[in-house]
Amino acid sequence: MITLKKILCPIDHSDCSKEALRYAVSFAMKDEAKLYLLHVIDIRSFDESIDAMSKQIPDDETLKQLKTKLLDCIPEEIRSDMDVEAIVVQGIPFAEIISTARKKNIDMVVIGSHGRTGLAHVLIGSVAEKVVRKAPCPVLTVKGSRSLPTS
Repeated sequence: MITLKKILCPIDHSDCSKEALRYAVSFAMKDEAKLYLLHVIDIRSFDESIDAMSKQIPDDETLKQLKTKLLDCIPEEIRSDMDVEAIVVQGIPFAEIISTARKKNIDMVVIGSHGRTGLAHVLIGSVAEKVVRKAPCPVLTVKGSRSLPTS
């Protein structure tokens, strides 16, 4: 029987990352595993000038607020029965996810997948796909919930 002790769930606050979080919480509660919530501030979105970058790097108070926002993704009545840690880093999302998985000796990554295809996938790439290929542990990809057409 496989027992998970450490689970990593990257959160970008999209619907699909929130859906992945539901799975991560379920696994963590079942196995009494520690759950790491990771938010990566994508440095590629920063303005390229040094002066502009220095203004875009979050200060300690902003980082604290971002960590609180991550923890608030899990209702308090559930979170109080769990071992949860919020991590906020800056970098390239897939690389930071893999780096965190290695540093924390993660047993499984649970990540949302937008399911982009075609040109959007080629241009944007898939963080989930890169994590699946390069992670040092198993990766569960979760598609975001899809609404049914109304007509």
